[in-house]
Amino acid sequence: MAGLEPGEDPTLPRIEFIKATGKLLPHVESYYVFRCDAAQMEGIERVDLGQLRFLIRGEGEMTFPDGHVESTRRIMVNGPGTAAATYKMRGPVHVFGVSLRGIGWKALIGLPADKVADHIIDGEKLFCEQAPLLLQRLRKMDRLEDMVAAIEPLLMMRQQEVKPVPKAHVIFLRVIREWAATEDPTIEWLYAAMKAETDMGERQVQRLCKEYFAGPPTHLRRKFRAIGAAMRIYQGAPLGDVIGPFADQSHMINEIKHFTGHTPTTLRDDIDPILAVTLDNESFHFLPDVIPETVDVRRR
Repeated sequence: MAGLEPGEDPTLPRIEFIKATGKLLPHVESYYVFRCDAAQMEGIERVDLGQLRFLIRGEGEMTFPDGHVESTRRIMVNGPGTAAATYKMRGPVHVFGVSLRGIGWKALIGLPADKVADHIIDGEKLFCEQAPLLLQRLRKMDRLEDMVAAIEPLLMMRQQEVKPVPKAHVIFLRVIREWAATEDPTIEWLYAAMKAETDMGERQVQRLCKEYFAGPPTHLRRKFRAIGAAMRIYQGAPLGDVIGPFADQSHMINEIKHFTGHTPTTLRDDIDPILAVTLDNESFHFLPDVIPETVDVRRR
């Protein structure tokens, strides 16, 4: 990992990332290393698609939206959540992570998102004995590029173990991307598009939304609106320019807080530094990027 900049405080959280390329591009959005040398740290984790994480150093707990607490695991999978979560870590903390696309959740994890939402999954049970061996190797590495090269064979092996993504699901994910890219996506638009593309009914679309994103289309739409609004507010947009898709300002504030853990005020004045990175950098775009537009994937 890149060294500290002159004068940089090692106790502040730092993150480095690389966009995915090559054969894993359909499934992986990016790879990252997170490091904080503080003895104790707390933070907020917004809703996201899915994360595979290797705790090279550190341990702690996550508190999920319903209030239950789970301990971190040295190799863990965080699935698509229903709302923002918080974490407390005992450091120093050093994490190597893989940020999954929606299609990657299906192709590499293979678990229905709604069955594991707001929980920590033991990654060793998914990847068996290869994962602990990889963790030992990661502990000896400093460069993110080396970590990416080390994990790619494991992910490729896992891809072969999980059933290929059905063609209808690939179409569903493409339509979800297009739906999310509209200024104010409506449920009716989604149902009509899926009917035209695949002849799927509303119940089938609802089932796939739960399987991939841990909730029905109505909940997914709320995520789109809240994260999109949070990104714009953090990047400087006036509240009046963002409020359009919401009933009123109070509704907007409550939705943004539900999914990011922040209000519009704290997004600008007291934001969690890691959340700030995910709202400021295009490499962490949210749900519209569920599948890359220019990449073909395995189909059956």
